[in-house]
Amino acid sequence: MSWEKLPQLELANDRVSLRRIRISDIGGFREIAFEPDTWRYFVSSIATEQDLEEFIETAVRDTLTGTRIVFAIIDNRSGRIVGSSAYGNLTKAERRLEIGWSWVCEAARRTGINRAAKLALIEHAFTELDCERVEFKTDVLNTGAREGLRGIGAREEGVLRSFNYMPGGRRRDVVYYSILRGEWPTVRQQRFGTLTAGERG
Repeated sequence: MSWEKLPQLELANDRVSLRRIRISDIGGFREIAFEPDTWRYFVSSIATEQDLEEFIETAVRDTLTGTRIVFAIIDNRSGRIVGSSAYGNLTKAERRLEIGWSWVCEAARRTGINRAAKLALIEHAFTELDCERVEFKTDVLNTGAREGLRGIGAREEGVLRSFNYMPGGRRRDVVYYSILRGEWPTVRQQRFGTLTAGERG
């Protein structure tokens, strides 16, 4: 799978499947997107039907143009959409990308779904895209996300102050994390154990 074919990428393992978001997914996202707590630390939120339509349309457009590759996360046990994640800041020449814009609905939290999705995305980045660096960023106030990133073995790199506006006008400080290519085999073994990254298409 090349960088150019990322919009067609589908990933799957025993726990989750990831594929690009489609316009027809709006019904599935409608069932899970209107949870205010999901958006507390996001740069955008979904509170209305119009917000949801804009979320879907932006995800589809960004994926088709290659700006970001935005995936629906599907719980293999139920077959239902439970969240979303994306490859972004794609920099092929420097062999790096960011995994972010990630969220799962409340019912899917602490079930292993997010961890399985992260494994599929990270493994593909290092083994198929030949990345040297996978990076993540989050709001410094988002203690849950920071704990999760430490849990998957990402190393904290530092804070960029006053990075961007949040809904409501707050300026967000962001903290960056990364995993480097040379670190991945050890991180993979220590933090993901026997979880399988899954098939790649």
